[in-house]
Amino acid sequence: MQNIDIVVIIVYFLGITAYGIWISRNMKSSDTYFRGGRKFKWWTMMGQAFGTGTHAEMPVAQAGAAFQGGFATIWYQWKNLLITPLFWLIAPWYRRSERTTIAEMVRDRYGEKLSLFYTIFAILFFVFIMGAMLQGAAKIISVASGGQITSNWVVVGMTIAFMLYSFFGGLVAAAHTEFIQGLFIIILSFLLIPSGLTEIGGFSEMRNLLPEDFFWLYSEETGLGAFTIAMLAVNGLVGITAQPHMMSMFATGESELVGRIGQTYGNFVKRLVTIGWTLTGLIVAAIVIQQGIELEDPEHAFGYATNLLLAPGLIGLMMACILAANMSSCSNFMVNLGALFTKDIYQPYINPDASDKELLRTGRLTGVVLTLLGVVFALSIKNVLAAFLFTETIAAFMGIMIFGGVMWRGANRYGAGAGVLVAFVLYYILNYTATGEIKLVYRWTPEPFGWAMLAGFIVLIVVSKLTPAEPIQALNIFFKKMHTHSDQKENEPVIEDKELILLDINEWFSKERWTHFSKRYRTDFFGFLFAWLFVAALILLAWIILQIK
Repeated sequence: MQNIDIVVIIVYFLGITAYGIWISRNMKSSDTYFRGGRKFKWWTMMGQAFGTGTHAEMPVAQAGAAFQGGFATIWYQWKNLLITPLFWLIAPWYRRSERTTIAEMVRDRYGEKLSLFYTIFAILFFVFIMGAMLQGAAKIISVASGGQITSNWVVVGMTIAFMLYSFFGGLVAAAHTEFIQGLFIIILSFLLIPSGLTEIGGFSEMRNLLPEDFFWLYSEETGLGAFTIAMLAVNGLVGITAQPHMMSMFATGESELVGRIGQTYGNFVKRLVTIGWTLTGLIVAAIVIQQGIELEDPEHAFGYATNLLLAPGLIGLMMACILAANMSSCSNFMVNLGALFTKDIYQPYINPDASDKELLRTGRLTGVVLTLLGVVFALSIKNVLAAFLFTETIAAFMGIMIFGGVMWRGANRYGAGAGVLVAFVLYYILNYTATGEIKLVYRWTPEPFGWAMLAGFIVLIVVSKLTPAEPIQALNIFFKKMHTHSDQKENEPVIEDKELILLDINEWFSKERWTHFSKRYRTDFFGFLFAWLFVAALILLAWIILQIK
């Protein structure tokens, strides 16, 4: 690293912190702090979805996978590509709930006990995932800087920066800084490609150096067969419904349509930049053959390319991009942590009569305290990947009660709790049987996960059928919200396409369900089809790139 690189990093830290504090100058209420007043524009929602969902370890892991196994390893990150159109269909659930947190939504659906259970899970989820992300970025920068910057100092520096603007600005500051930092992430994704191709002599020379199967779009030999991808897709779809920051991802736009656009197409941007990460891995694989060297670890490919290909100043820019990828996520998580504790523990159990000013103060302070727990966790992490696998697995199993509870009116609290418990227990039993080892985090494989999810949903249905139903009044209120367009105003014409395709699965086989289908579900139907065109376009783009000689 040169002095100019350090200057670039310092300017980034100061600039993004100052911008976050400036954007928060009108923060006056807890609703604005936790939900941004539900006034975000579509581009802010896209930046929020892209920034929060993209972490620093992702380009590093994907470049390392491509370096070792070729382009087909893109499906490690594209595992959710095939479910992204479904985000268009589930986004309205959260805005129509009219809640600040998913735990409140769980309370409306199942009652206080499951809501508290979910709140505890959500707080632990954020602490674990923030710690893993902070340490992940810290390790990357430590290696890329040649040890000049220690990982612990990176953790501290990132935390101070995002805590400052998030403390004062809440979700408004988090979302707006995520839009700016999203641009940095895009730069990160493609910065190494032009100089890398120049270094090796272009695509033709890369093809001469690498095996033919490195240029396949799909290959069973990568370990990502059709069944594995299908199970990863189920993991992503069910898991995302329970990830606690999804309320802010789906429900904080100025309209229901804006929420759909933000989450769906913000994630499509992520699928696009994944192509850049994968190409970087191929380029480094060709470079090391040319130079006759070996990398100790495939995941060093990204750092190696940074040191080899970037000029002074650009190395600092790359490090700023890595910081942006994690700070954008952590700032959102900090606000959600404050919202969870305030709305789901402090207000219902400690101070039911709290004023809005007290709620705002409590949200700010608890967000800071719980974030510091994430820092402590970060400083103790040895295996970053294991920490991420743990959070993704528990989110998927928790998703059984969220996904099942919205999709099926007959689900009750007994079935939901039993389904989640059975899924967890069976998952660990199957993994212990296969490995003979007792672990908190097992290497993810599709078979144990698939059986655990299937058992969880079966138990949800069976137990719900055999136990008392939810109170009809509460159930009617919940599903009335789900069937009421969130943009509907009094004394205005009724919004015709307010119905959602995924709701009330038990009515899918009735004749009335399909009467005037395209008119009743216009936004759902055509938006879903249009999103699939984007899926096809991204796959076609990747295929075209692989045909370059």
